[in-house]
Amino acid sequence: MTGPPAAQRLFSPAFIALGVAELAYFTAVGVSIYALPLTVTGPIGGDEAMAGLAFGAFALSALVLRPVAGRLTDTLGRRPLLLGGALTAALSLALLATAGDLVTIIALRLLAGVAEAAFFVAGFAALADLAPPARMGEALSYNSLGLYLGIALGPPLGEVLVGVSGFGLAWIGAAALAVVAAGLSLLVGETREGPPPAKADRRIIHRPAVPISLGFLASLVPIGGFLTFAALQAEAVGSVAASAPLLVYGGVVVVCRIVFARLPDRVPPLALGAAALVTIGIGLALIAAWASPIGLVLGTGVAAIGVAFSTPAFFGAIFATASPSQRGVASGTASAAIDLGLGLGPIVLGLVAHAAGIPWAFVVGAAVAAMGALWTLVLLRRTGASARSQANLPT
Repeated sequence: MTGPPAAQRLFSPAFIALGVAELAYFTAVGVSIYALPLTVTGPIGGDEAMAGLAFGAFALSALVLRPVAGRLTDTLGRRPLLLGGALTAALSLALLATAGDLVTIIALRLLAGVAEAAFFVAGFAALADLAPPARMGEALSYNSLGLYLGIALGPPLGEVLVGVSGFGLAWIGAAALAVVAAGLSLLVGETREGPPPAKADRRIIHRPAVPISLGFLASLVPIGGFLTFAALQAEAVGSVAASAPLLVYGGVVVVCRIVFARLPDRVPPLALGAAALVTIGIGLALIAAWASPIGLVLGTGVAAIGVAFSTPAFFGAIFATASPSQRGVASGTASAAIDLGLGLGPIVLGLVAHAAGIPWAFVVGAAVAAMGALWTLVLLRRTGASARSQANLPT
């Protein structure tokens, strides 16, 4: 039995408004993905390691605040954190237009981490509220289009804005997009179901999500490094446009999320997550081994296929462990892996790139993905063993 049609409706006005708000927010992020490393290695006069540090600095504040944001999302509601996160992002992006040194950039990236914690956690909790349980994987696939379209469209937009009037215009344009995201957040409304959790159940860590989040982390460390160094690798191999691999990356993810939107609801999430990690590793290894524009584009496309399925797989497994009153804290716990991955990835792989070259950073990223696949398969085996044990209990 599939339930009444109303209970299975996915594309409600609030669901669509949430997706468009995230598109505006992550297009702003996409502009920064293009502009930040080039700003640091250009006008600021830094090197690859400094670019990685600046890129990943936001994760320090986001990591600390993400679990707190999850609990606030469950107690105060989803909309206040969506609105506050978008407006804080707008402030940090606008101020980057005036930053003239690395210390100032890092401070503003820390402020961006505050915005990321609030907006991202509240967005995923709202998504879980709005999606029918039987269509959670499909909802995650469609909802994430905003993120990946933003990553696809933001870098070319940033490149155009820089070409028109320098980096200052790129940062102002990104800030304007974040303001648009704030306005759209008001249209989402409050999606929290029922009363806030009781005081006795106000933990900031959702423990069942932790082992699964480690597998998710293994997909994010290499991708954090890829996002940081894709434009620099494109320049190193003679690509026509430095933003080309980022455009390919976002475009492939978007196409896969649309074409295979229902797959995450039909495949065990941990099995899908392990396959996604293997695919990411193959793509990054190909980029490292084939130092040419063709190798970069092909490897990016393969890695992007893995990314297309990693987030729906791991978040689907995590939300399956959470009740409605735990969705915020589950989202906060799981998305802390995003901070660690997108923060540690650029920093650690930036050090590798500085010491041995950018291709070796991709090699290390591929190794991390492979280890994550092994860990996820262990979790899958444990889950299967637990299910068999429960089935054999006397009734």
